[in-house]
Amino acid sequence: MQRSKVDKLVSSLGLVIALVLLLSSFGLLFAHNFVHKQVSNQLSSQKISFPKTSDAAFKALPASDQAAVRPYAGQQLTTGAQAEAFADHYIAVHLSKIGGGKTYSELSAQSQVNPSDTALAAKVSTLFQGEMLRGTLLNAYAFDTMAVVAGLAAVGAFIGAIVFVILSLLGFAHAKKVNPSRRK
Repeated sequence: MQRSKVDKLVSSLGLVIALVLLLSSFGLLFAHNFVHKQVSNQLSSQKISFPKTSDAAFKALPASDQAAVRPYAGQQLTTGAQAEAFADHYIAVHLSKIGGGKTYSELSAQSQVNPSDTALAAKVSTLFQGEMLRGTLLNAYAFDTMAVVAGLAAVGAFIGAIVFVILSLLGFAHAKKVNPSRRK
């Protein structure tokens, strides 16, 4: 096969790959924008706000949890990163105090053994509600993280498409310079 034909074939394949990468970058960018917007809209509609640093609820947190919550103090929860901080460094701390370090599952089992203990039943109910909110917020965090990854992948795919277009154009230019009678 002639070298110029090989160059044209490889360069054409490069353009196909560039087109696939370009289309992928648009799809990934759409996924990033859609998921990020959905997470933000859902979190905003909950109207959850972080306590201010002057609030008793903030001051009651251990120092490490205060450090994680401080950047968001007084803000409304609207992002995945905020959801993770609120779930793991605010709700989890309060649930641990309410349950005395025991989980919903542990206290629920105790409550089933002693169904007449209304104080324990109230703790079980509170822990259930708190764990459900915490789980929902951590799901929002996970989806928002996937949106960030999709955004980064979109940029990578777009850069890859540009590189393949450049390499393909160089390949076509090289095919014109090669002696047509030269074999590989």
